[in-house]
Amino acid sequence: MSRSSIRPGGDRLFDRYLDPRRPHAEAYDEMFDPVEGVRPAYRRLHESLMPLQPGDLTTRSDALDRALVDQGITFSLSGQERPFPLDLVPRVITASEWSRLERGIVQRVRALEAFLADVYGPQQIVADGVLPRRLITSCEHFHRQAAGLAPPNGVRIHVAGIDVVRDEQGDFRVLEDNLRSPSGVSYVMENRRTMARVFPDLFMKHRVRAVDNYAVHLLRALRAAAPPGTTDPNVVVLTPGVYNSAYFEHSLLARQMGVELVEGRDLFARNNMIYLRTTEGEQRVDVIYRRIDDEFLDPVQFEPDSVLGVAGLVNAARAGNVVVANAVGNGVGDDKLIYTYLPEILKYYLGETPLLPNVDTYRCWLPSEQAEVLDRLDELVTKPVEGSGGYGIVFGPDASAKELAAQRRRIRSNPRGWIAQPVVQLSTVPTKVGERLQPRHVDLRPFAVNDGESVFVLPGGLTRVAIPEGSLIVNSSQGGGSKDTWVLAGRASDEDAELRGSGLAARPRSDGATTPERGPELNIAQQQQQQ
Repeated sequence: MSRSSIRPGGDRLFDRYLDPRRPHAEAYDEMFDPVEGVRPAYRRLHESLMPLQPGDLTTRSDALDRALVDQGITFSLSGQERPFPLDLVPRVITASEWSRLERGIVQRVRALEAFLADVYGPQQIVADGVLPRRLITSCEHFHRQAAGLAPPNGVRIHVAGIDVVRDEQGDFRVLEDNLRSPSGVSYVMENRRTMARVFPDLFMKHRVRAVDNYAVHLLRALRAAAPPGTTDPNVVVLTPGVYNSAYFEHSLLARQMGVELVEGRDLFARNNMIYLRTTEGEQRVDVIYRRIDDEFLDPVQFEPDSVLGVAGLVNAARAGNVVVANAVGNGVGDDKLIYTYLPEILKYYLGETPLLPNVDTYRCWLPSEQAEVLDRLDELVTKPVEGSGGYGIVFGPDASAKELAAQRRRIRSNPRGWIAQPVVQLSTVPTKVGERLQPRHVDLRPFAVNDGESVFVLPGGLTRVAIPEGSLIVNSSQGGGSKDTWVLAGRASDEDAELRGSGLAARPRSDGATTPERGPELNIAQQQQQQ
């Protein structure tokens, strides 16, 4: 392949793609090396894209949008349901890159499990002086109601979403942990299903690891978490209802697992046990995969006016008669300030150093670091510790003098509530903008499922992309979209059994259709629930 054929500058679709005047030109681009051209992982994809005319992008993008609308794949923005934006150019991750990511995520989940067990138990990490007690007790999501509440198989983080980014050198770093009710896995599965249906030709040249078996692993983990002596656990998915922005995901996961999707009004507690009201009478519930925040989960323990949860649920869990997944109180583990202490947490519990480093972070609650933050506020990104969805973030280089002054006052008045980070130039991936492909910044949320014996990391995850030019905020609530994430399969081996058979993404048949992705294997009772 000649150098001219892999340079983006002269291509119609990639015209001026690596323009040095583009915003954040120093960011790492995942398809193109500015010197060597197309990176090896992307060469086959690049070859597939090159014959396309600019108008072909619009045709294919429209086909994607129609497929998403037909399937009802939406999210809520400002109270309105709209299709979740899916870009037609997938993100590609090599087998070796994924192997490093996977090991780092598993390590992180193991350490955070140990931390949560300790924090809601003996608090030895505090007694040994590794972390200050006020760091824990000042966390908004540290709930004393969860103290001593030990799950039967020791798992509190049944599902984790670990947000990672690539820095200017192309190295993966953890941006934040999500241990309460991480969302987005439904878009991972539906993005893949839609891409395979609309663009089967793109899959013919790649061995892409499948994502269709997530529900199998999730159901296995939930059943493994059931109280002792339960031979056939009754699992339900607890949703706030149809008006929740992630309701599509709640219903999809319940359907794929073959379990009931319920609201708080469908459940009740009696004698420290939880029951489900059905047309055939009461059913004992053993495991609740909840998609409701702690504060609304049990009006007896938390918000007394909540009608979303189940009165008496926490007491039933404490009695060992029901398991709540993810566990009550996990928010102390994904607190953005506690995140900065992950190296100490890893060393204390596992005796290891991080395989995936954090993004460099200043802690405004420490006077020396607060002073540096205030002095360099115009260079840094400041984030609220309790913020989410990209809200409340202040980009110092883009802020006015008035905005910076206001931010200084906020930090001084509530130093525990803020962290600061250098501006990380998130890596870029080609993204359809108009009739051209342009670099747009991305992050990645892999999903890990812990069944108590091992931690399964879904190959890929949710790649979120910032659509506005120069934007570093990828959240859908801020105008972001998503990409299908392709983890390329290495050589099949006994150590990677899921690469065999249905472990690979569906490939097109000779008639042009695609082999449907398989969901979890269901027993007869579960099949009846789905009918």
